[in-house]
Amino acid sequence: MAHDHEIYMTLADIAMETRDVNALHKYAPHLEELADRDKHKLYLAIAQRALGVAYRLGGKHTEARTRLKQALDLFTKLGTRWQMGRTLFELGEWNLTQPEKKIQAREYFSLALNLFEEIQAVPNAERTRAVLNSLE
Repeated sequence: MAHDHEIYMTLADIAMETRDVNALHKYAPHLEELADRDKHKLYLAIAQRALGVAYRLGGKHTEARTRLKQALDLFTKLGTRWQMGRTLFELGEWNLTQPEKKIQAREYFSLALNLFEEIQAVPNAERTRAVLNSLE
């Protein structure tokens, strides 16, 4: 039987992938609360990334960057390369919202692509490569 952690993690992650702002605001805070309470660093990082995306989509750029950086820090400490790549991709997306940060966006997407290629995460690599190609 799935526990609340898994349910909220799945719902928040799907909401992030589909860019469903309402679902992000509904599920990510619950995941963050549970993960923080239980000291579950992986789920906490997933919640932070989801909230970062929600803030970015809502135009709260400072909050978005803070959450995405927190998530990346936790994923890096945990050594979860796929999650790191997904978060680097989101930081690339964040940088694209700042017209003067196109170079930084390319750097984040390139870092994400390297990770995805290392672990052979083909769909993520293809998506990231397509974004990089569109920036040329």
